[in-house]
Amino acid sequence: MTQQRTIQFHVVVTGDVQDGAFRSFTRRQALALKLKGWVRNLPDGQVEAVFHGPEANVNAMVAWCRKGPLQAQVADVQAERMPLEAFLDFSVR
Repeated sequence: MTQQRTIQFHVVVTGDVQDGAFRSFTRRQALALKLKGWVRNLPDGQVEAVFHGPEANVNAMVAWCRKGPLQAQVADVQAERMPLEAFLDFSVR
């Protein structure tokens, strides 16, 4: 079995994304994909997150952010690969 490489992405989601528990749904999805990192609301109405884990899982998480939970109306997702950091779990900040 081939080990997937670990990657990390910084993501900013815009739209109507701070209502409807976007952060808690993001955390639930990230944990299901065995990712580490964090998610938080920004003062300007955006949601920011960092996803760390196997490449396929991080890519799946970024794709999920483009839709979000049913209550969200995602307008745009900016995703940028970043240097790896160490995280113990996935948290809501």
